[in-house]
Amino acid sequence: MGFRVFPHLCCFWLVIWLAAAEPGHSYLQEIQKWREGYEANLKQDNGWLALAGLFWLKDGENRFGSGSANGIVLPAGSGPEIAGTFLFHEGTTTLAPSQGVPVMLNGQPIHAQTLVKPDSSGSPDRITLGRLSMIVIQRGTRYGIRMWDNGNPARREFNGSNWFLVKESYRVTAEFHSYSQPKMIPILNILGDTESNPSPGFATFEIAGKPCRLEPVVEDNRLFFMFKDTTSGRETYPAGRFLYTDLPKHGTVVLDFNKAHNPPCAFTPYATCPLPPRQNNLPVRIEAGERNYERAKN
Repeated sequence: MGFRVFPHLCCFWLVIWLAAAEPGHSYLQEIQKWREGYEANLKQDNGWLALAGLFWLKDGENRFGSGSANGIVLPAGSGPEIAGTFLFHEGTTTLAPSQGVPVMLNGQPIHAQTLVKPDSSGSPDRITLGRLSMIVIQRGTRYGIRMWDNGNPARREFNGSNWFLVKESYRVTAEFHSYSQPKMIPILNILGDTESNPSPGFATFEIAGKPCRLEPVVEDNRLFFMFKDTTSGRETYPAGRFLYTDLPKHGTVVLDFNKAHNPPCAFTPYATCPLPPRQNNLPVRIEAGERNYERAKN
């Protein structure tokens, strides 16, 4: 009689264990909604998948247009052979459109030479020409033109991100240790430029029984963590991944690695992504969040 009962007990405890191991329905919905929003942002007009060019400015005249002789060559069929000129000198960029070319600056047509604010100003001017848009970016001592093309094939061919299965165990409540004063930490980008950024403190937590520590910077009133783990270069993007969280409350911060995602450089060669600082190289596998991106096969 007892032997007939044990199988039922085993099934009962198996159901309990599976229920504890699987994420709750509402949490799965939260992560799915977040991932859908993330992919929609990638695909939107002027999103990362529409990024189609990065051209470093030289001192003096920098002509742009669809003609191959220009310093800034626009995609075929996107504009006239010579659409205008960027005049650059000592960190100042002036846009001079060619006569009759419908160039817009912040939604308004321009017909004469006009100064253009770079992204380092905090509110860059946006230049539009048909389906194209451009801004001036500053990286270190260099200035360049970043160009989006809403007809970019990479946007059309996007076949969705690849994700690990959602595991609620990778939603970790970490202790946050605030510095008495923000600490400046060096952040290297893929161009080889290093820039110091203020960090408000560091988070400590455990994954798979191993102590971990991450040091963020602040971006748009959120904590911004750049990290690598032992999946980097294997299942996940070699340069590491990004994770944003709310600011700490009562000495803790929630790190939901199911929302860890690739930097823009995983999708386009024209991004200038920051790299994780050395202290953010985790000694564990983070089998959560976004995996390596696989482009459509032609």
